[in-house]
This record gives sequence, C-alpha cells and structure tokens, in this order.
Amino acid sequence: MNILAIVSGEFGRRNVRNIQANAPEGWNIGVWQAPPALPPMIDYPEDHIPDTFPDTDLILSFAEISGVAELLPEIARMSGAKGVVVAVNNETWLPLGLGRQLRGWLNDMDVVCATPRPLCSLTESDFGVTRQDRIKFDSPEIAAFARYFGKPKLKIVVDGETNSIQFAEVIRDAVCGNTRHVAQQIIGLSTAEVLDKANLLHKHFPCLTTMTKLDDFDHETLMHESGHQLTENIKEQLP
Repeated sequence: MNILAIVSGEFGRRNVRNIQANAPEGWNIGVWQAPPALPPMIDYPEDHIPDTFPDTDLILSFAEISGVAELLPEIARMSGAKGVVVAVNNETWLPLGLGRQLRGWLNDMDVVCATPRPLCSLTESDFGVTRQDRIKFDSPEIAAFARYFGKPKLKIVVDGETNSIQFAEVIRDAVCGNTRHVAQQIIGLSTAEVLDKANLLHKHFPCLTTMTKLDDFDHETLMHESGHQLTENIKEQLP
C-alpha cells in the first residue's frame, strides 16, 4: 500500500515515525510537509502544493492547520488516492462543519474520507466524532491501515494465581505508538492497579491530543477520550 502522510509539526512527525517502524511489509510511506500558514480562503489549491504527487492509495493528514483540508481534494485527485484519513486531535485542525464539508467534497470524487475525533477512535469500519456518535465507512484502503493503527486493541493474558498481567500483545496500536508503550509497561501489574497505571502511562507518553474541554464529550477533553479508548479495551479483558 502506498501512503502519503501530510505533516506540519511534531504530532505528524511522531505518527510517521511509528508507522514506519511498525508497518507491515509492503507499505511505502511518503511524506509531504504542508505550508506553515495558509490564507483564510483558498481559491487556487494548486498555488500551495507541489506540481506532482506520487501514486497513492491512502492519504493520512496529520496537518495542524485547518486550511490543509481545502487542499486535500486536489491532492487526492493528483495522487489517485481512494481513501483519506484526517486526524482531529484538536478542534482547530478540522472544525466539525469543515469536516462534514470535506467528507462531502471527497465523496463527490468517489474518495472515502474518515475524520476520527480523536485519531485513536478509528477502526476498520467506523470512527468517532463525539462521545456517543460514530460514522461508518466502507474503504478497503482505510480498513487496511486501521487493521494496524487506530483504536487501541490489546490481547491481555492474566495470571489467575497472582491476578497480574502476564502478557499484553498489541493487535492495533494508536497511530502515535502510545498503545505499544503502555503494553510494554503494564506487564506484571495487578488487575487492581492496571487501569489507573495504564491511564497515567497513556498521558506520560505523552499524548499530544488537546486538553480543551468539549460539550459533546461530556465536558471532557479529547486527551481523556483517547485514554478511555485504551483503558476500556483493557478493562473488558480483566476477570
């Protein structure tokens, strides 16, 4: 699979490093550095992007400025991408209204777009937009990516004699590598303490998701929601 990652800061660069280090054989990861600033209204996207892009199956946008969303349809057209994932780990990167518009623009081009909020809510068939709401999609390209990176998924084995974590295998890592980091640290912890410790480990990685409180996440932050994605997966496997 040919992937084009769009980055503008450390959030994207760390995601790319983790994907490159843990991607399955056969994935090719190209990177485009987005402009540091864009005008409020973009009339001519071609003025802000290269003349060409490599053939691409999937675009991953880790851009930290909302203007990049207006470039994505043209980048998808030029690269031939059939799937686009836009990380929404901060409200300013892709406001909800712009996210709806972007999905519509790309849908008109027969390109599937996922805008997971936060990024680690992405699965092979849907993604989160609020605490209660998820949007389903049908895209082999996004599903292939989300099989390995997205909503944290661990395989936990508990020692029945000691009630401690004996084994923690990463089935699906958070894109940033947070899940892999936590899995390595919880081996040997008791079942009574593992959820609290995993929550702390998640934040100390550190998680780069925003700490702004949001009404549609019950006045919690996307960082807290990101932590819930991980601890809920662990909790459901505890005796």
